[in-house]
Amino acid sequence: MAAAVVDDAGMDAVQKRLMFEDECILVDEQDNVIGHESKYNCHLMEKIEADNLLHRAFSVFLFNSKYELLLQQRSVTKVTFPLVWTNTCCSHPLYRESELIQEDYLGVRNAAQRKLLDELGIPAEDAPVDQFTPLGRMLYKAPSDGKWGEHELDYLLFIVRDVKVQPNPDEVADVKYVNREELKELIRKADAGEDGVKISPWFRLVVDNFLMGWWDHVEKGTLAEAVDMETIHKLKE
Repeated sequence: MAAAVVDDAGMDAVQKRLMFEDECILVDEQDNVIGHESKYNCHLMEKIEADNLLHRAFSVFLFNSKYELLLQQRSVTKVTFPLVWTNTCCSHPLYRESELIQEDYLGVRNAAQRKLLDELGIPAEDAPVDQFTPLGRMLYKAPSDGKWGEHELDYLLFIVRDVKVQPNPDEVADVKYVNREELKELIRKADAGEDGVKISPWFRLVVDNFLMGWWDHVEKGTLAEAVDMETIHKLKE
């Protein structure tokens, strides 16, 4: 591992610490916990391909009372997908007791609450764990560059709350709320290569496969009708 530290001497100090200290939860394709591994190894394409490392993740979609979706642009110092626009918050439950709880997906909800504070400055009382609605799970693999990538079993969590956002610059470059038409325009720009706009692969998979239908349920207050936590959708980036 020491050699890897030397090789990554240019890595941002905060991101380096998280890469080596955070232990992700390893799962099989049925989402059974099979172990744990450093965030570093879980995002190293060489390890992903050689050992088929798959880790548990979550993606939060936070809407305000006007049913606009909060997006973030990932920080320039992020190891994977820097300066890419994505959903509200995307991260990993860690291999710790509070984030391994399976009942009612409480471990993932706890992790989501933790990272909303870490990344966006949203305090726990503004994002109560019982207000997250887990809508589904998807499995995907996506390279970021030649060295780094993602291979995740991703829990998709929706929450409707008005919150105050104070982005952490180590994690987030920019934020904005969008309505459906504004999101479609952002996607169009990414597809056309305009203004340097890039969209994260996991967010794009959700947009293409689920988001607009689920947005209908957000506006109608019928999210419970959209829940499908039995299926693990295997999607390709």
